[in-house]
Amino acid sequence: MFLDGLDELDQKIVSLLIQNARMSYSEIGQQVGISRVAVKMRVQAMEQKGIIEEYTTIVNPQKISGAVSCYFEIETKPDTLMEVAKILAENDTVTQIYRVTGKSRLHVHAVASSNEEMERLIYDTVDQLPGIVECTCNTILSRIKDIKGLRL
Repeated sequence: MFLDGLDELDQKIVSLLIQNARMSYSEIGQQVGISRVAVKMRVQAMEQKGIIEEYTTIVNPQKISGAVSCYFEIETKPDTLMEVAKILAENDTVTQIYRVTGKSRLHVHAVASSNEEMERLIYDTVDQLPGIVECTCNTILSRIKDIKGLRL
């Protein structure tokens, strides 16, 4: 995939950071053939441009006893879409919200510590959302493929 503004060296650096965000500038430099200082400058430039947004730890909820992971497909009336998105964004159980094309206008992921917490999200928040036309909820049983970062 060609990304405007990323040369081959930046793509290699980003690929290494996707594999291990804790990799040192020295290690990256050794693998891509430039100095630690040059790597640092390139990474900082990509951060300033917003190409690299953050470094984080990813937790697999299926590996935590009792955790429940679901996704919702939510269709709203057009005039309530942004209000619904705002309400969901304020809920700590909701981990991701995507505005999508097609019948479902929002694709929402949630991770709860238990079935009871997921039920509270559904009954206290999702069922109370204004302008809902249709909502489906699917429990995620296992992760088969989950690409971190971009495929460069």
